[in-house]
Amino acid sequence: MNRLTPLDEAQRVVLDATVVLGMEKISILDALGRTLAEDIVAERDNPPWNNSAMDGFAVRWEDLRQEHVIQKPVVLKVIEDVPAGKMPTATVRAGEAIRIMTGAPIPSGADTVVKVEDTEQEGDVVRIFKPEPRGANIRLQGEDVTKGTCILEKGVVIRPAEVGMLAVLARPFVFVHQQPRVAILSTGDELADLDERVSDDKIINSNSYGLAAAVRDAGGIPLLLGIARDTQASLKEKIAQGMNADMLVLSGGVSMGDYDFTQAVFREIGADMHFWKLAIKPGQPLAFGKIGGKLAFGLPGNPVSSMITFEQLVRPAILKMSGRRTYGRPTVEAVFQEHFSKRPDRRHFLRGILTRENGIFKVRTTGDQGSGILTSLVKANCLIDVPAEVQRLNPGDIVTVQLLSW
Repeated sequence: MNRLTPLDEAQRVVLDATVVLGMEKISILDALGRTLAEDIVAERDNPPWNNSAMDGFAVRWEDLRQEHVIQKPVVLKVIEDVPAGKMPTATVRAGEAIRIMTGAPIPSGADTVVKVEDTEQEGDVVRIFKPEPRGANIRLQGEDVTKGTCILEKGVVIRPAEVGMLAVLARPFVFVHQQPRVAILSTGDELADLDERVSDDKIINSNSYGLAAAVRDAGGIPLLLGIARDTQASLKEKIAQGMNADMLVLSGGVSMGDYDFTQAVFREIGADMHFWKLAIKPGQPLAFGKIGGKLAFGLPGNPVSSMITFEQLVRPAILKMSGRRTYGRPTVEAVFQEHFSKRPDRRHFLRGILTRENGIFKVRTTGDQGSGILTSLVKANCLIDVPAEVQRLNPGDIVTVQLLSW
């Protein structure tokens, strides 16, 4: 139980233990960032009929085929005006045209639209100065969406484009996966919360707020439980308060110190634990298991360690619970810009700054990589993933980076 668990193994264990949450029906205006829990099938074509892509004149292409059109304009009789939102009533016949606006339905008999800038209208006559190919400037019925086609698949994350498409499909409400409710608890007598008076012997409880923001960024709902003091009774009480959530995330108290009670309390309340230590840096002391069927994470107390282990284990679990089909951050290969060395015992995640010069990704660290230096994450837009077996990196070496933002 106390061996160092490789990260790949730990991620498999966590995801295997994670269950996708059920569905709820919400307005598409509230659906941004949520994951579809149903397939969306088009009930009609879009566009629902052939329509004009330009302001101009709907004509028969045959009338534009005259050999003299380049030297002499084609003259047609204008028999109707059709603005957008109105259906045409007349049929275009030989020698006729209908004035049409962008988005208006193509009238019967017409198969081409001539742009208004290539014409000159005088009364009920229009002169056409430039020929067009057959079918020009017409958006065909169903060219965007065909009736009966699955347009959005279950598991798609809803972005602004998907909201617009749902509106096109006349779907004001959709089923999405529920958002995981994540109870967040910090431990330690040394901590003071933001609404407390801070004395010189206290430090601010930053982990709860950083983790809550990370939960929200991953699509979950954070529930702040406050601070558990360094007694088993306090920790048990706080854990009990979080058992109505889908997941419990503790920070601190997972090491082997005299006041690190997480292991003892987890065992006392019957937690089914999978691992206690992780083969990464920062973030070696880490607990994962289930309490009453709920996922339970014990993250390190150092701020950077807490955020890094959240990224690698907790965030993927939240995404899976939310119905996502992929769980990892995007990665790219980049050219390392510095010297770095380590022992070949653990996988390292260095905080990095990724840039692109002449089409080549380059990356450097943010500076001091201490596990308590939160500014190393504030400056970072990526994590540099250094495998356990790698002992040394030199300028010019190719590394894998996980994108945090870009």
